[in-house]
Amino acid sequence: MSLSRREVLRLGGLAACAAVAACASPRPAAPGDLDLIVAAYRELQIGTNRPSPARAKALAALDEPAGRFDAAMNLTGGALWPDLPFRLDTSTVGHLYYRLRTVAVAWPTPGSAMSARAELPQRISVALELLYRNQYHEQLPERGNWYLYEIGVPYLLLQILVTLGDRVAAPDRERYLRPVLRFVADPNRRTSTGAVETGANRADKALIAVVSGALAGDAARVAAGIAAVTDTAGNGQASVIRPVTVGDGFHPDGSFLQHDRVPYSGHYGLVLLKAMAALLRVTSAVQDPALRLTPRVRDQIIHTVADVFEPFVADGAVMEPIRGRMLSRQDETGRDAGQQLVSSVALLAKSGAEPDRTQLAGLAARWIADGADAADPRIAGGVPEVEHAEALLGDATVPATPPPPIHRVFSQMDRMVHRTARWSASLGLSSTRITRYEAINGQNKHGWFTGDGVLYLFLPTQRTHYSDAYWPTVDATLLPSTTEKASPPPPLLTDRPTTPNAFAGGVRFDAGHGAHGLDFTSQDGTLTAKKAWFFTSDAVLCLGAGITDRSGAPIRTTVENRNLGENATTRLLIDGELGPTLPGPTITRVSPRWFHLDGIAGYVLLDPTPTSVTVLREDRTGSWSDIDTGEDTRGTAVRYTRRYQQLRLEHGVNPADATYAWAVLPGAGADDTWTTPGLMEALGSGKDHGHGNGDKTPGGTEAARGGDGARAGTRVGIKPWGDRPGGHPAGVEPRDVAGLGPPGRQGASAFG
Repeated sequence: MSLSRREVLRLGGLAACAAVAACASPRPAAPGDLDLIVAAYRELQIGTNRPSPARAKALAALDEPAGRFDAAMNLTGGALWPDLPFRLDTSTVGHLYYRLRTVAVAWPTPGSAMSARAELPQRISVALELLYRNQYHEQLPERGNWYLYEIGVPYLLLQILVTLGDRVAAPDRERYLRPVLRFVADPNRRTSTGAVETGANRADKALIAVVSGALAGDAARVAAGIAAVTDTAGNGQASVIRPVTVGDGFHPDGSFLQHDRVPYSGHYGLVLLKAMAALLRVTSAVQDPALRLTPRVRDQIIHTVADVFEPFVADGAVMEPIRGRMLSRQDETGRDAGQQLVSSVALLAKSGAEPDRTQLAGLAARWIADGADAADPRIAGGVPEVEHAEALLGDATVPATPPPPIHRVFSQMDRMVHRTARWSASLGLSSTRITRYEAINGQNKHGWFTGDGVLYLFLPTQRTHYSDAYWPTVDATLLPSTTEKASPPPPLLTDRPTTPNAFAGGVRFDAGHGAHGLDFTSQDGTLTAKKAWFFTSDAVLCLGAGITDRSGAPIRTTVENRNLGENATTRLLIDGELGPTLPGPTITRVSPRWFHLDGIAGYVLLDPTPTSVTVLREDRTGSWSDIDTGEDTRGTAVRYTRRYQQLRLEHGVNPADATYAWAVLPGAGADDTWTTPGLMEALGSGKDHGHGNGDKTPGGTEAARGGDGARAGTRVGIKPWGDRPGGHPAGVEPRDVAGLGPPGRQGASAFG
């Protein structure tokens, strides 16, 4: 590729210099290396024709939209599709290239309904020319979302070009590559701002540089893409495999951040994993060492699967608190993210050596089995992804790696995971380091309180709970375990707001026990509370103290707000009496002892202070477009209705040092739940509850992280209170759940 003086002046600045440096001296490649990269990337789009019933289903799932998009495509009018007019911004460009990519991939995929269409490549080529002239070319300024110019559209365009192969004439291919070479001039930097790329964006640009370089016949560009993975140009500072302690990337404790302070293992981490798996695959056969990744890079990426991603998978789905604003994306639920993880692991295993390959196969086998659900028959990925998974598992049955009980603290992203043999849980917290929420690009429009101490409960009996239209329909002002005001939610901020308090964290005692705390202040600063959670193999003890507000709005803490599904009549017991099974008015109970929601959990109130509890069974309706209006992600306006069971504690107006204490018994039966109040009590009284006797410091909660606010002898837990023949409820042992001692002794806290 050559650049004219006019093009250099037009590109301007750093991006132009990088383009000249990358393209001025093409590097000779080993014979066939660049062709091998292109062929391998083409295979990643269309597969290898490995027949199976699952592949046949995936093929049908490809044929339907491809046929629909092709039938509606108009090559003579002012737009390819009437609902997507040409615009010189980012409002339609991603959708246009996505539709054309769907048609283009279907044509060479063996067995597809489109594969017999001899005229189809010509139609696609005409459409590609129209898009180049009207929508995406090298003379455009970047308007709107930079991502579509520099990552989103380049990916789709490259996939179209590799699938069409030599059906696109060389001069045309060279022209269509020009905007990619301009907008991804240097994989180390963002063209729009000159900022150094990090994390998932760097991995994406590395892959784009490698594939576009191979298509352009430019080995130097391919080498630049490979070098970008470990940031050779920046002496490794932005390497995607270098552990970091602040900002984007993998952290030593298994955390993954993107956008500086957003926990994102469940999206951008997956994006990075997918890009790296593809890079390893497309360069695996090349001869030139400068054009392929090293075994060290491969092994470090493989290591992240068990360390970073595996803990946050429950029943085949990726847990909510590590998915950031993607909670609001209709086509990216936790189950979708779980399928993406399986696909990436199956592809990554192709580049792995033993015993890594077998270990990856065991994890994939477990996730596939756990994610299987008759109520969710969607295919786990496209044709190539199905082939990769089946090839990994092989003809013989690969034993699924059983999920061991774990309690892990991911302190560098204010997250944790608690997994038992029967249920899993996680918390969404925030601090001075980690944002309350991310709400940008029109997404996550109900994300106000997702970092305020949400307790997420994952049950094998409710595998689709969070994926079944939960976020469009839930009352997002009443998320479980949060303490909030009964008033309009605060304005959504786009700068990823943090909190004024440093404390959010916890300790692990062993694989079955841990304690976590949060020094909470509302976004407007009027509401404060000290919150703590103690995890055992059978219960989560939720404690709150120092709940104080001066806004004049009623304050409430949500015990539960469970998605029961459509028209569910799930039985609710309140102190043994049948509660509402159908939607109706709220019910108020004063100081009830326990609740039981059939098939879900028992809830035992432990605070001796008289408490008013609101019980509501309600149907709620919403659409994905209510929570995502993004240009390239916008949800549909289809209305969904789901039934919810809500339990909440009422603290009244302007509370001062209010408290709460309850235990959640996931999966417990009614008998176990009603006997539990006689076996549990919250140690401490009034405003103590192990939070530093209600003073302004986080107190005992601070001890969970070893802060200076810890008080000697402060303890919170579950202890014997009466006897029950035949054992203890739901397996809860008559012992202290957690002891939070003075600073320096947290590691010695006893559970027995």
